[in-house]
Amino acid sequence: MTGTTVHIDDVAPGLPINPDMWGVFFEDINGSADGGLYAELVRNRDFSFGPADDPAWHPLTGWTTDGTVEVGAARASGGHRVRLTAPATLENAGFVALPLTAGATYALAVRATPSPGADVRVALLDDAGEVVAETPVTGDTDAVLVPRRDAAHGRVRLHVASGSCEVWWVSLMPTATFRGEANGLRDDLARTIADLRPRFVRFPGGCVAHGFGLDNLYRWKHTVGPVEDRVGDRNIWGYHQSMGLGFFEYFRFCEQLGAEPLPVVAAGVCCQNSPGGQAGFTDSEMDDYVRDVLDLIEYANGPVDSPWGARRAAAGHPEPFGLRYLGVGNEDEITDAFAARFGRLLEAVRAAAPDIVVIGTAGPFPAGSDYDRGWELARELAVDIVDEHSYKAPKWYFEHLDRFDAYDRSGPRVYVGEYGSRGNTMLCALAEAAYMMGMERNGDVVRLASYAPLLARIDHTQWTPDLVYFDDTEVVLTLNYHVQSLHAHAAGTRALPVRVENAPTWERPRTGRIGIRVRAESGTLTVEHASLDAGGHRQQTGFHRGERDVRLPLAARGTDCTVRARVRLEEDGRDGFLVAFGDVDGPDHFEWRFGTWENRFLVLCEVSDGLSDEWTEPLPYRFDAGRTYDVEIRVEGGGRHVVCLLDGDVVHDIAHDGTPEQRFSASAVVDDRDGTTWLKVVNATDAAVPLAATLASGHAVSALEITSLTADPAEGRPFAPAPAAPRVSRVDGARWTVPPFTFAVARVVR
Repeated sequence: MTGTTVHIDDVAPGLPINPDMWGVFFEDINGSADGGLYAELVRNRDFSFGPADDPAWHPLTGWTTDGTVEVGAARASGGHRVRLTAPATLENAGFVALPLTAGATYALAVRATPSPGADVRVALLDDAGEVVAETPVTGDTDAVLVPRRDAAHGRVRLHVASGSCEVWWVSLMPTATFRGEANGLRDDLARTIADLRPRFVRFPGGCVAHGFGLDNLYRWKHTVGPVEDRVGDRNIWGYHQSMGLGFFEYFRFCEQLGAEPLPVVAAGVCCQNSPGGQAGFTDSEMDDYVRDVLDLIEYANGPVDSPWGARRAAAGHPEPFGLRYLGVGNEDEITDAFAARFGRLLEAVRAAAPDIVVIGTAGPFPAGSDYDRGWELARELAVDIVDEHSYKAPKWYFEHLDRFDAYDRSGPRVYVGEYGSRGNTMLCALAEAAYMMGMERNGDVVRLASYAPLLARIDHTQWTPDLVYFDDTEVVLTLNYHVQSLHAHAAGTRALPVRVENAPTWERPRTGRIGIRVRAESGTLTVEHASLDAGGHRQQTGFHRGERDVRLPLAARGTDCTVRARVRLEEDGRDGFLVAFGDVDGPDHFEWRFGTWENRFLVLCEVSDGLSDEWTEPLPYRFDAGRTYDVEIRVEGGGRHVVCLLDGDVVHDIAHDGTPEQRFSASAVVDDRDGTTWLKVVNATDAAVPLAATLASGHAVSALEITSLTADPAEGRPFAPAPAAPRVSRVDGARWTVPPFTFAVARVVR
């Protein structure tokens, strides 16, 4: 093909880009706080675990005992006092493992009351159970222990050899935390985040912020003050959160990173996925909750003679943290109850702290009823910024690179608070890179953006994909991480107009195969009867039954068809089922899903590149095991229009708008702080693209200093290191051949 030319208008003023554009989103999901970013090594250090966290848990979960060990009274924090009567032992093996390094220093903190003359000792044990460091406990004890040998699976042992001892706190932390901070963060994970150069950090969520029921809303006041007195809580993702990494540690981390804090508080309602659905505080409860939110602002920004500014000062930070952003709500269902409580909080924050930029929410999806109502409410209340979320397949991102071009420049601005392309492959990373270029190109509208989720502990994960995976000693970077890093290291202050001449085009290949398959996560599937109409012919089949998967003996070629089936998931199935149609053995087809999101929705999904993605807005619907469903699916308009009928009623009627996938894109930004112009290019096609860059100013491009990331589109997966890393090169002049499946940032040298 003829070469592609990228014309950069370096004379135009361009559009301003918020210096805070690229940030990170931290939520305690996938074990990312306790046992992850928070450096504590002892699991259940305050004996606070219980059935609220997990039905099988109790105050001694995480501990092994020997001898007489009794759980005593509960403390105000939710922890318990535990009494040991000699001879007795408590041992803790950490969250998954408890690694120890010979010669390293570890801060031990024990809060205990031994009986007079009792012989109580705490020891660190190696893999063989041998003592590698030890200290006596005569009461509340703070000591530094130095192991003599390494241990991949060490243990902390508290042993009462004589007498008795009541203990309610056993903590062990490496002293080599990030920046040496007390009660600090695991150094390698924190440095991995710091290397992204985040300009803001969102915390504590995510769904953690608005909780699993009103009694589970994240309460920031429980996370500050002496760490031994903080009130832990069940985590919405199915475990316990100690609050050791609380708001003080969060604000300090932002300060160390040079990043703006962006805390998110619930909007007075809980998550709509809670049992019973969304619930809101009463008017009187809202009085207290509004006060809590205003107190958070005072904790961050208040003078030392204010009540909460004094508490911040007492924690060792008399200077204000300089809070500028506050998120209110997290992908909530936009109901009247939400709107009333959000409006009340917004009014209170504006009155008490008018300089705070309030960020609202537009629901969990980048389109649909909550999205529309969220934006309508934001415009009505003149909200500063609206938080949009988009977890979508790469195809969606490549079709929506121009999404923000048409946004209203006079309305609220946008925070793309959670986005990710459902995978860790190179194709996913390229889709994210191109979408980020679209955000940056519209920097006057998109003010902030953060990929989510950030961290995930390997083998203890509730959500994939994630940006960074880790275990007890290793940090695993993904291709998606490298994309975030490349953008952050080539950030600009203005987006320059770019015109791409002779850009390569790409069209998704279609096999034309039509088949039908019914699948379920569990249970026995029964198809009583099915038919396929395609190409003017009807095929029919009778009774079929299978465990979790029934492939119907119906097949045709073409684009349009009508599928009819009577489907039942028997009583032994509990997670719903789906009807797949189209090229069901290939990477591109459709799925009609019954009982998604904990049996709450009915949704039509498009599968592209092997990744399933909602094509319609999920409709409230409860799947019933044992019921027979009459399913009819009509594929029309060359395969672009799908109508789904359930028991004869139309429930989905959707057509693709014909927007092509832009698999090649280019953008340019200038950093006025040092005068650097950056050219950014995504080539997500399978062909190399000869490229030439020109400048409207007439200056010659003498060289391009390029940092590029290239890999096969299917390479990369969760939990495994990225198959490629960025590489640096230089070409003289303005001509450069961009390899297939590449994201690159090039410094333009005049």
